[in-house]
Amino acid sequence: MRLLTRLSLAVLCCLPVASSQAGGALTVFYNVRPPYLVQEAGGAPSGLTGTPARQAFAGAGVAVQWTILPTNRQIMLIRENNGAYCAVGWFANAERGRFAKFTRAVYRDQGWMVLAHPDFALDEQLELEQVLARPGLRVLVKDKYSYGSAIDGLLARYKPTIAVSTGTTLQMLQSLGARSVDIMFVSAEEGRYLLANGGDKAGRLRLLRPARMPKGETRHIMCSRQVPDELIDKLNKAIRFNR
Repeated sequence: MRLLTRLSLAVLCCLPVASSQAGGALTVFYNVRPPYLVQEAGGAPSGLTGTPARQAFAGAGVAVQWTILPTNRQIMLIRENNGAYCAVGWFANAERGRFAKFTRAVYRDQGWMVLAHPDFALDEQLELEQVLARPGLRVLVKDKYSYGSAIDGLLARYKPTIAVSTGTTLQMLQSLGARSVDIMFVSAEEGRYLLANGGDKAGRLRLLRPARMPKGETRHIMCSRQVPDELIDKLNKAIRFNR
């Protein structure tokens, strides 16, 4: 499995971040992750969460300095609360609510699915609990990610073998294709995108939806505690999301 080394991750964590007050603009983080977040020519994001987030800041009259940053670094800076920062596309959960503020949802996923390597026999009539209870199951998860309260809870309950990746999504696909793991969770939108655009890394991977999969999670703008409530209120009023 190709993962970032500890040294590489340490270097990433020490990279400078532009001041949240630079030029009077609020620093907003995102990482390139199509179809959710795509970097445009001017540096601002587009995509399923990037576009509505960009429109919300513009509608609220908030000047933004868009900054591409790895997700682990984003959550570390917001947790540390040493500046007024926001980040795009995060799930809201109780643990994160203890150190961050969240706007209204900017997007809701269509639903959870699993990507499986071609030799992994999975009957889609089985419920997710039955899949996770399978002896010897190996599940690949992204470091510091949440898969929503339902899936996070089932993983904690059934305790399959967990492989944690700090690599890119394409590196995770490579691990799956190499049969180092059996499955990984993806939203329907991301799964379809990965199979269509993953090239050789997508290979013969299968996109499956076991029975009774949890519904799609909502994605939000997450901000540090130093971001004023008044700004969160302005963003909430500017967000156009009704699903």
